[in-house]
Amino acid sequence: METKFQSDQALIRQYLDGKESAFELLLNRYKSKVFSYIMFTIRDETLANDIFQETFMKAIRTLKKGGYNEEGKFLPWVNRIAHNLIIDHFRRNKKYPTTNGGPDFDIFDIIPDESKTVEEANIQDQLLGDVKKLVHDLPQDQKEVLMMRMYFDMSFKEIAERTNVSINTALGRMRYALINLRKMAEKKNFTYVN
Repeated sequence: METKFQSDQALIRQYLDGKESAFELLLNRYKSKVFSYIMFTIRDETLANDIFQETFMKAIRTLKKGGYNEEGKFLPWVNRIAHNLIIDHFRRNKKYPTTNGGPDFDIFDIIPDESKTVEEANIQDQLLGDVKKLVHDLPQDQKEVLMMRMYFDMSFKEIAERTNVSINTALGRMRYALINLRKMAEKKNFTYVN
């Protein structure tokens, strides 16, 4: 069987048996997904490249030590390594990723701008700014799921894999995020004007 069509587990076995090209195939198979996840979380290309390289170096070290036992689940395993490295970075620097509503991130950039009057545009800008502040105040796990679902249109299965939780947990976090947004909006008397 051609190596590039082999399972992740078969490639890992080959790599551990000394075939370096097997890991290169794994890397090529998943590098865009892992890098996209890192970029989504930190939104800084230089830092994303550093964490990406560190992720795969840690994966190699763990494989060589015999610490991989995730039969057939290489991508979620590598994403979990990346996720942990990202968390470590922000803890060390006491910063949070821009997905928490930081100054450079605006989830509403993806909403199409239909022609509006100046007054309607001002009202919508105010509303979106208010909602953005509310999203910022959500617990981190709820905010993360909300961003992945709304901004990246990820399925709950993908969200569960990326955050290393069950699908039911991801669904629950989304549900609580929406409930909390609604409660916060009601508490602040936000109203939507058409």
